[in-house]
Amino acid sequence: MLTAEDLIKQTKKWVADVVIGCNFCPFANAVIKQEKVFYRVVTSNDAEQCLMAVLEECKRLDNDSTYETTLLILPYGFDVFSQYLDLVSIAEQMLKQKKYEGIYQLASFHPNYIFSGSQEDDAANYTNRSPYPMLHILKEASIEMALENYKNPEDIPNKNVAFARIQGLAKMQALRKACM
Repeated sequence: MLTAEDLIKQTKKWVADVVIGCNFCPFANAVIKQEKVFYRVVTSNDAEQCLMAVLEECKRLDNDSTYETTLLILPYGFDVFSQYLDLVSIAEQMLKQKKYEGIYQLASFHPNYIFSGSQEDDAANYTNRSPYPMLHILKEASIEMALENYKNPEDIPNKNVAFARIQGLAKMQALRKACM
């Protein structure tokens, strides 16, 4: 069984090699270099405990300016993509209920991520395919600041899809696999 340290190490490698290496998020490199990403492993497979961890991380980000963002790694119990999406939906609703809408935003990553309308074997899915299910909690103010100096941020998703498809399915699979 992998330890939390192992899971975090693999996640950091994925961020470095895939997210930054493929430039899927042009803003990630700066926060990584500044060590502003907090990594937390939730070993529970209980949705309620995972949701509580999301809230705990929002509160921690409220009170600790050391970090700009949290990657919440959920290695157990959310292997089925549709069930994971249910968790994401509930987490987003919870953020609204707890008055965190406009303060934090969730990004989702999953080993079996499939964009709506996409085929399972589309290399583009690897823009969001991570080693483990994850919830990425981002400060919206940080996103807004990063976007101020970035020309045409709305083009990022299309560039990512094009890049992944040019690389091809085998290469994208190999990149992620090398992180584990």
